[in-house]
Amino acid sequence: MEDIVYFEDLAIGDGFDFGPLTVSRDETVAFAAEFDPQPFHLSDEAAATTHFGTISASGWHTTALFMKMFVAEMQAHPGRQAASLGAMGVDELRWLRPVRPGDTLRGRSEVIDKKASQSRPEMGIVRNKVTIFNQDDNPVLTMIPIAMWRTRPA
Repeated sequence: MEDIVYFEDLAIGDGFDFGPLTVSRDETVAFAAEFDPQPFHLSDEAAATTHFGTISASGWHTTALFMKMFVAEMQAHPGRQAASLGAMGVDELRWLRPVRPGDTLRGRSEVIDKKASQSRPEMGIVRNKVTIFNQDDNPVLTMIPIAMWRTRPA
């Protein structure tokens, strides 16, 4: 197993890439049907009457696809996965462009802030700037997850 990447090992500016993942029409429609059943997420005909023009993924689906790619990357690096203690939330979530079936997404995560927990010495808090790009290198989503990260044992 890789060495564990503890809170103390992380520095502002550290980052990694993840993905790619291609968005399928069936998954786009299935997600929307269950979680965000707005017409422009469900059919091209309905989307044609909006500014989208054609079917687009729900922003929540795009966010879920981020998580799928991100967790796959973490699992591919057990040392990083072992230090992750989950998240406390997300700041500044923005959906910048429509994501459409057939788009291929990839992401970049970069540490922008970190601080030791005052109440829980076994963890620190890490904020990352995440950007998801489409196949044309256009950003489609940005967000700042707030993660809990294991500190090095004393």
